[in-house]
Amino acid sequence: MQYSQIVLDHFMHPHNVGKLENPDAEATEGSPACGDQVTMFLKVNPETKVIEDIKFLSYGCASNIATASIITDLAKGKTLDEAKKITWQQAMEELGGLPPVKVHCAVLAVDTLQSAISNYEIAHGLKEVPNFGKDTIIEELRKIIYPKVGEDIVTLKMVKYVGFNDGEVIIDLNLMNFDQWRDNIAEEIREHLKKYAEIKNIQINFPDSQAT
Repeated sequence: MQYSQIVLDHFMHPHNVGKLENPDAEATEGSPACGDQVTMFLKVNPETKVIEDIKFLSYGCASNIATASIITDLAKGKTLDEAKKITWQQAMEELGGLPPVKVHCAVLAVDTLQSAISNYEIAHGLKEVPNFGKDTIIEELRKIIYPKVGEDIVTLKMVKYVGFNDGEVIIDLNLMNFDQWRDNIAEEIREHLKKYAEIKNIQINFPDSQAT
């Protein structure tokens, strides 16, 4: 697998690694069971809302470590509002690109940063706890990358239907049984959604098979 020299540098000598003592906010996204997990810790100036310090812990591959490293570099010194505008595409550009099968690492790093910021804002009364619903599920699906092309499954129109009622999630995916990434996509959907207490069951349907 071909990595840029920037990716290799951040992998071998990652920036901002470690755990902050008494952080103002933290968040963990991903799962070791799926191979990638990131935790981020923030120190925020209460007056200026500038991220004065940020550190991360990572469990995963070279891309996972490198993207978390570059994201913390991009966020440090920015206000919360500025940091919320950081995208996974920006992280990839800063790293000189990533193989399509590793784009999800950039998404995970940005997702962790955004979750930490959200946790800070909720804890300090800057935003309300968002209501859970179908829109929440769709936003999670936007974080799931189809490895072959490095784009999310919503943008690629692979998601045909999303339903949510009384804790039951139904998702119809336009992925055939000969697609080598189908099982990975289904498992990643479950990993993204199982963190929500509002969800009791997840049913994923494919056009050529029974629900899983």
